[in-house]
Amino acid sequence: MTSKAIPDASNFVKGVDTSFEVILGIIFFFLIAITATMIYFVFRYRKEKNPVATQIHGSVSLEIIWTVIPTILVMVMFYYGWMGYKPMKEVPDDAFVVKSVGRMWNWQFEYENGKRTDTLYVPLNRAVKLDLKALDVIHSLYIPSFRLKQDVVPGKKQMMWFIPGREGEYDLFCTEYCGLRHSSMQTSVIVMPQDKFDSWYIDTTATAPLISDKPGALGLIIVKKNGCLACHSLDGSKLVGPSWKGLFGKTETVISNGQTREQLVDSAYVHNSVYNPNDDVVKGFNKGLMLSYKNELTEDDIGEIIEFMKTLSD
Repeated sequence: MTSKAIPDASNFVKGVDTSFEVILGIIFFFLIAITATMIYFVFRYRKEKNPVATQIHGSVSLEIIWTVIPTILVMVMFYYGWMGYKPMKEVPDDAFVVKSVGRMWNWQFEYENGKRTDTLYVPLNRAVKLDLKALDVIHSLYIPSFRLKQDVVPGKKQMMWFIPGREGEYDLFCTEYCGLRHSSMQTSVIVMPQDKFDSWYIDTTATAPLISDKPGALGLIIVKKNGCLACHSLDGSKLVGPSWKGLFGKTETVISNGQTREQLVDSAYVHNSVYNPNDDVVKGFNKGLMLSYKNELTEDDIGEIIEFMKTLSD
């Protein structure tokens, strides 16, 4: 009976693990060797056995040895590190492209056919390229099972690619502290065989939400999908932004151009706050934490959000 090797979760696992094992092996070797040498010297050259210290003014041979050997070891570590890193920047021309957007505090993945999900779905044994974009602060997309991590900096083009080698579900995290709810910015990578992925990809109903006839139902789906509830609570608790409970129709004290004034939270105010969030900031909250959603939400989307907010004020 022959055993069958389990494939790696991605094509980069072997290179990263080999580099890690080589570096860790060198570290352990010197940790043990230096510790053993120190213990030996403590006993060999203690005062009782060597009462008069022997002065050594220099040794060319010793200096050459402790210069050449560390240099060789550093180059060995560099070689394995470079061989693991270099392929990560060589993207195949036929890679399947997914736009990956990070914001406080969720991930969103956009496919070329217009599909959007908060979970990354990818085909098995096919090159996948993630075009990375941050909408607000620095995030870092990390898939530990794939041995991949890439910082995502606002205004800078970043990418990562991989070939999934094993079907299953894998954790995906943000590993760059990005604010209050950084620890909740996690999701999954779902690796599926090509035929199952094709069926999922062309089925536009697979991720379509079930919208009830209840007022504001679509608005709730929109705010969940765009991460609005990470900053605005629905139960009155204070987060980064004002709670939406009882907010619509309420008069709030806002700061506009450094001046304090009273503002009715109506449709016009909500609309302007979504597109120009720093114009009128509710007193007690910080300016600059929310970015404009002009390129993310349409007029109709904002209308649905307003309908949802109204249900929280009834």
